[in-house]
Amino acid sequence: MAKPSTGFSAVFFHKKRWLLLFLAMLSITTAVAFIIRAAYDSSCDRQHFDVSGVGNRLQKTEKPKETTSPQISVMSPLSFMKSKLVLLVSHELSLSGGPLLLMELAFLLRGVGAEVCWITNQKPPRTDEVIYNLENKMLDRGVQIFSAKGQEAINTALKSDLVILNTAVAGKWLDAVLNKNVPRVLPKVLWWIHEMRGHYFKLDYVKHLPYVAGSMIDSHVTAEYWENRTQERLKIKMPKTYVVHLGNSKELMDVAEDNVAKRVLREHVRESLGVRNDDILFAAINSVSRGKGQDLFLRSFYESLQLIQEKKLQVPSIHAVIVGSDMSVQTKFETELRDFVAQKKIQHRVHFVNKTLTVAPYLAAIDVLVQNSQGRGECFGRISIEAMAFQLPVLGTSAGGTAEIVVNGSTGFLHPAGKEGMFLERHMAGRIAVVLKDVLHTANS
Repeated sequence: MAKPSTGFSAVFFHKKRWLLLFLAMLSITTAVAFIIRAAYDSSCDRQHFDVSGVGNRLQKTEKPKETTSPQISVMSPLSFMKSKLVLLVSHELSLSGGPLLLMELAFLLRGVGAEVCWITNQKPPRTDEVIYNLENKMLDRGVQIFSAKGQEAINTALKSDLVILNTAVAGKWLDAVLNKNVPRVLPKVLWWIHEMRGHYFKLDYVKHLPYVAGSMIDSHVTAEYWENRTQERLKIKMPKTYVVHLGNSKELMDVAEDNVAKRVLREHVRESLGVRNDDILFAAINSVSRGKGQDLFLRSFYESLQLIQEKKLQVPSIHAVIVGSDMSVQTKFETELRDFVAQKKIQHRVHFVNKTLTVAPYLAAIDVLVQNSQGRGECFGRISIEAMAFQLPVLGTSAGGTAEIVVNGSTGFLHPAGKEGMFLERHMAGRIAVVLKDVLHTANS
């Protein structure tokens, strides 16, 4: 696997492989698109929806047909956490993967009656709209929010049953805030690690890692990487480590299993992008950064357009959408991407969409997900299992957790391998429950 590109000039080595895979996907996704459209056009009981914006909740204007299937209430595997006090420590609060995963865990714990407190270690001087909305979402669900540096955070850490640090960077909070109380808190700390990049292996971040109750990591390849890297570079040992594959939320699965909702969202998103129903739409849904490989993807996309024209191939019109842009703080890398699109005059084929908390509308609208993270890849890459829930093929690198999700040649294409599995939120809750039981037992022993 190649190292992350430092610009478009580094793409040559990857180009031929990407072109072959890209063109293979064109033929496959043409068939997939017809199957999807056939499913949407099937003679199912049609309901009407009002969609006031892509990310908004669908509101039914006609009462759905009564189902004869009995509703089965399944006890959450996390129910033993009822009345437990849990402190969640996030390094930041944003629309990136780590904070959103911790928020989801907060809601799962609140759902079983746990008392959940949240602190964000790094916040900008002025609260922006994203932080305001996310904090209010947590407050609405009963999550208490404290200042990271206040006495209330220290008191909560001392009396809590469990403290969960989210990401390696959150380790800076321990010494900065707890100070002399660190040894009292470490035995009940579960460290949830998502990072795969080498610059996170700093002793200032993770020097207390050997002394916590356990670490939880999203994929086997990432756990092995941390095990080797901490010993070789930092000369410290990992604590007991649990590998917990992530799962899809109930909200996303509700949309993924509703053909009418998917059809409405598909039409709405495509209309907003200027993409026709018969066009094939590829998407990269990640934060826009060099390590995510959007530059390589767009270069390959452009080369494919040229090849289709030169060979006069009879294929549907193809489009690409980059979901994860940030219009407020456009980075140098994103500027490079937009300049490339403008230079090649493919603005009518490539679309940029701002990062969003709700990806279901875009998964309903696209035909192929491109998971092109470079270097060591994604720690897990949850967007891949979200795409698979929508029965989308995934075109992904074989690095990181993607290879533990995608079945090569079946649920997508890897270069070169993958592992099969089912990933749902209730499965994730069950896996996390095993970890929390063990950590609580360790903390109380």
